[in-house]
Amino acid sequence: MNELLQQLQKIAERISYLLQIKDYSSWGNLDGFKSACERLQQAMYDYSAEQMQGEIRKLSNSIAFLEERAEEHLTPMERVRIVRSAQRFSLKDILENVYEDYTELGGQDEASVDPAMICAKATIVRRIDNKSLTASVMVIGQETGHGEEYRNGGSCRPEGNAKARRYMKVAAVEGIPIHFYIFTPGAYPVEEYPGAAQQIARNIYTMTKLPVPMVSLISEGGSGGAEAIGLSDYRLMCSHGYYSVISPEGAAAIEGRNRDGGKAARELIEVCADRLRLTAADNLRHGTIDRIVQEPPLGARRDDFAFFATLRAEMLRATDHVVISAKNFSAFRNWDLHRRQKGAEGKGLSVDIPWDLSGGEMKRLLQLRSQKYLNMGGNAYQGRPDSSRQLLALARERGEKFYYSLRYDFFKKQKKLVNKALVDLGGESTLLVKRLTLPVISLLDKWWEKPTSPAPVLPTGLSSPAEPARDPLELGDAYTSPMARFDRTVSCPNAARYGCKDIWVPDLYGEFAGVCESCGHHFPLEYQWYLQNIFDKGSLRFFNTQIIAGNPLDYTGFASRLWTAREKTGYLAGNLTFHAKVNGIEIIVTMLFSDFRNGTVGAAEGEKFVLACDLAKRKKRPLLAYVHTTGGIRIQEGTLGVTQMPKCTMAVREYIDAGGLYIVVYDNNSYAGPVASFLGCSPYQFAIHSSRIGFAGPQVIRETTGIDIAPGYHSARNALKRGHIQGIWDRREFRRHLHKALMTMGSPGLYYR
Repeated sequence: MNELLQQLQKIAERISYLLQIKDYSSWGNLDGFKSACERLQQAMYDYSAEQMQGEIRKLSNSIAFLEERAEEHLTPMERVRIVRSAQRFSLKDILENVYEDYTELGGQDEASVDPAMICAKATIVRRIDNKSLTASVMVIGQETGHGEEYRNGGSCRPEGNAKARRYMKVAAVEGIPIHFYIFTPGAYPVEEYPGAAQQIARNIYTMTKLPVPMVSLISEGGSGGAEAIGLSDYRLMCSHGYYSVISPEGAAAIEGRNRDGGKAARELIEVCADRLRLTAADNLRHGTIDRIVQEPPLGARRDDFAFFATLRAEMLRATDHVVISAKNFSAFRNWDLHRRQKGAEGKGLSVDIPWDLSGGEMKRLLQLRSQKYLNMGGNAYQGRPDSSRQLLALARERGEKFYYSLRYDFFKKQKKLVNKALVDLGGESTLLVKRLTLPVISLLDKWWEKPTSPAPVLPTGLSSPAEPARDPLELGDAYTSPMARFDRTVSCPNAARYGCKDIWVPDLYGEFAGVCESCGHHFPLEYQWYLQNIFDKGSLRFFNTQIIAGNPLDYTGFASRLWTAREKTGYLAGNLTFHAKVNGIEIIVTMLFSDFRNGTVGAAEGEKFVLACDLAKRKKRPLLAYVHTTGGIRIQEGTLGVTQMPKCTMAVREYIDAGGLYIVVYDNNSYAGPVASFLGCSPYQFAIHSSRIGFAGPQVIRETTGIDIAPGYHSARNALKRGHIQGIWDRREFRRHLHKALMTMGSPGLYYR
C-alpha cells in the first residue's frame, strides 16, 4: 500500500502542476480529478490492491492525456508559470546533477552576502575518445530556491551582482570558463550602495572583455537582472523558459495605465505575454540566443535526471564551440564537434580541445564577442546609417579611419616621443652648462655689481577703458522656452521649506534658465533649449538621421504610436546624434530626449549610439551622452530592445579602451536599462540639479517590494552619496562645467590634447 500511496502523491503533484500552469481549475476538469485523487487517498484501505491499482492507472492515464493536450497548446504566459513553479529545477539542482563536484564561494544559503546569487567553483568530466578528463569551471547564477524566502525568488540585490562580478574576475585570473545560469524575474530594485542600476552596468562592462570562454543558460530571464550575468559568447535557452524585457505583469501595468497600484486584468497579462515574444522559439528567430535546450513535456523539474544529462552535454558542447571558434586551426575539430552534436548524447569528441587559451586566441575570442553583440538586433530597425547609403560615404568613412589613425596613432605618437626626448636632452644639457659655468659666474659677480634699472614711467593722461570681452563659456541665449510667453507667476516646490518667493514665468524661463533664484530648484526645460544654448552657435551637424525606430515584433497598436512620435518631434528615432563644439572643441553627442516615446531605447536608438561611439573613436573626439530623459528600454521591442544593453556597453568599452573620453550627464528622470548599462558604466557621470536617477521608478518598486520609497530616494544628491555619479551641475553652469571636463579629464590621446 505504501507504493500505491506514493503513486497517488505523484499524481497529486502532477495535478497541482497543471493547476499552476493553467491558473484556473475548470480546465480539463482538473477540479474533478483533484477531488478523485483526494478521495482515493482517504479511502486507501477500502479497496483491494488490484482495485486501487486500477483506479490509479485510470486516473494517471487521464492526467497524462491532459498533459499532452497542455503541451500541444502552451501559451507564452503558461511558459512563464512553468519557470516560476516550485517544482522547476534550480541552480542548486544543476550543481548537484550536472557537475561532479562544487564548492560554493562567498557564503552559503542565509550566510551568503546575497543568497539569490550563487558562485561556485565546480568540476566537470569531459569524454574525449573514451577517456575522461576533469576540467574546472566557474559557475555563477541566480538561485530561486524551493520555497526559501530569503533567496527572494532569484531577484538579486546590488551586493549579489557585485559578488558575481568578483568571481568573474577570479575566473579570468585562473583562465577557466564561466558557466552562467539565469533564473531571475528581474533585479531587486533598490538603491542601496552602489545601486541596482550601477552594479548591473559594472557587471556588463566587465563581461565585455573577460578573456575566458563564457556560456549562459536562460531559464527565466527577466530584464536587467538577466543582463547582469547574461553577456556571454554562447547563449542557450531552455525550450520552456522565457527571456523578456519585462514581466508580462509589468507590461500589463504599463499598457493598462495602472497608476494607482491596482493589479492588471488577467486577460491583459495574457495578451502582453503573447505580444512580448518571450519564448525560446521567438528569441532564436530574432537572434538573441544561439541554441535551444529541449526539455521534457511541460518543462523539466528537479527530479528530471535525463534532462540534466542533456544539459550537461549541451554545456560541454557550447564551451567546446566557443573555444574552437577562438582557435587558429580549428576546421576539423569544428567539423567533429558538429558531427557529435548531431549524434548520440553520451558520446564525446574524438580529439581533445583544451579550454585554456593563448594570448592570440584570447584576442580572437574578444573580437568574436564584440562582433556578436555589435551586430545584434541589426534587422530590428528601418533605414541605414549614412555610410551605408552610398559608396562615396563608405569610402569617406574608411578614408577617415586611415587618416585619423595615421595622424593621431602614428605621427602624433612619434612627435610626442621626439618632444619628450628633446625635453629630457635639453634639461640634461642645461644642467651640464650651468655646472661648468657656475664657478666663472660666481667669480665675476664678486668684481662687478649690476646697476639697478630705473622704475618705469607710467604715461599720463585720460583714456577710455576697453570694453570687457564676452566670456566664451557664458551660457548662450539662442533659445528661450515657449513657457516664457505666459504672463503669470509660479511657486517653487521648495517654497514651504526655503521660503522661495513666487517667480514671474518670463524671468524663470528666460534669463533664469528655469532655475529658482532662491533655492536652486531646476524646473524642466525642453531638449531644444540644450541644443541651442549649450553648444557653440552653428556647430551642430546631425548624422544618421535616416535610422528609423521600428516595430519588429508587430506589437499591436505600436506602429501608430511611433507615427505619432515622429509627427510630434519631426525625428525618426528617440536618440539624436550630432557633431558639436564647446568653445571650439569638437565633440560627438548622443541625446535621449523625452518627446520621442519618453526617451526609451530600442534597436534604432541603440544602433545610433553604437555608430556615435565608433565615430568618436575614429576621430579621437570626446563623446557626450546627454540624457534629457529616459524611461528605460522600449518594452514593445522585447528582447531586441533589452539586448541593446550589452550591445551599447560593448561599443562604449571599445571606445574607452581606445583612449576616448566618455561623459554622461543625466537630467529630469533617468531610469532602468540604459542607466544599468551603457550610461552607468561611464567613469565620468554627472547630473543636473533636481534630476532623478535610479533603476526603477516608485511605482515599480511598490509593486515589486510592497514598499513606498521615501521622498528624494532617487535624487541626484542620493546618487552622489552612493557613488553612482561624480558630481551635480547647475544648469546655468552646464557649458562651463562641460568645458572644464573636456579640458581636465580623459587620456592624452584625444585630438586636442
